Amino acid sequence: MHAQGQADQPSNRRVMPATDDEIREKYLERAIRELNAFSRGLQACRQCPRGQLLPVLGSGHPQADIFLLKYSARPSEIEEGVAFYGRTGNALMKSLKRLSIDPLAVYGTLCVKCPVADPAMADPACVARLIEEIAIVQPKIVVVMGPEALGVLNELDLPLRHDLESGPGVLQRLTPSIDALYVPNIDEALDEETAKREFWSAFRVLGHWWADLPPY
Repeated sequence: MHAQGQADQPSNRRVMPATDDEIREKYLERAIRELNAFSRGLQACRQCPRGQLLPVLGSGHPQADIFLLKYSARPSEIEEGVAFYGRTGNALMKSLKRLSIDPLAVYGTLCVKCPVADPAMADPACVARLIEEIAIVQPKIVVVMGPEALGVLNELDLPLRHDLESGPGVLQRLTPSIDALYVPNIDEALDEETAKREFWSAFRVLGHWWADLPPY
């Protein structure tokens, strides 16, 4: 349909490329499909001795800039089947608000997704699925919570991965395209004041990183 008085365009005109918004929408749709398939694969897996319990799935934006990584689930997360559900999630939401970080820019997941009696019982191949999860989300930074999660991440076969140090609050380079920030385990920082201050001191660095992130 043409505006009044506008001449017809040549029939062989070149098709204009998709807009940035359309391109982002296509990538988002793909990430959603891939995460759904990833979740179905986890639920169908029987490599870990979890009985009738379902795995605890990641939650958040499928293309988040910030990827929160915790080692294993707490009872509230197991009950709901969602990572960072309950007190931990509420504490993180408050922390993100204090740092003026958009919660829609965050995705959170676990290294050990199956609710086994001892996280060490999880099948190594299942834990290694984290590689696929990171590849789908393609975050700009991974916030590693606690030494167990750090140990898992340092053993993953991520392309061009650098080993991370356990220096709380220090920005590091995980891969050429992904930063990393190590912080104490938030689950252990909710009930003890000193641990809470140590977590916040390290986590607040994420706010500086977010403020310096170039706009799209």
